[in-house]
Amino acid sequence: MKRFTSALRLTVIFFFFTLISKNMMAQKSAGEMVKAAKQEIENLTPQQAQAEITGGNVTLIDIREPAELIQNGKIAGSINAPRGMLEFYADASLPYHKPEFNKEKRIILYCASSGRSALAVKTLKEMGYTNIAHIDGGLNAWKAAGLPVEQP
Repeated sequence: MKRFTSALRLTVIFFFFTLISKNMMAQKSAGEMVKAAKQEIENLTPQQAQAEITGGNVTLIDIREPAELIQNGKIAGSINAPRGMLEFYADASLPYHKPEFNKEKRIILYCASSGRSALAVKTLKEMGYTNIAHIDGGLNAWKAAGLPVEQP
């Protein structure tokens, strides 16, 4: 009986050690998650995004917080949908759904520097959006390229 108890103890210890080590290896930083997302999504330069916006039939979504829009302006014609509400606005089965989230249209997202928008595009792809991209570098890159920003 003592032998069985020792073997069981070792098995339990090994099992927990395996779980803990797998969990530790699976953890990623925000930066790692953004880098991985950018490898799976369409990254547009500010100039490419501007060309698409000028061409029409694009929904431009700013996923920054409302206070950021007030402080830093926005790209003309963009619709604000803060990152925290994105999935709820994008899900047509929910009362929070916004009609601007149309899976049939081209959607371009942006944020301040492109981390949040990269993760958001990846999330929307998981929700079935296929014609979606983001502005790599976000509003900061847009401004650096000398493109117009609308102030509130």
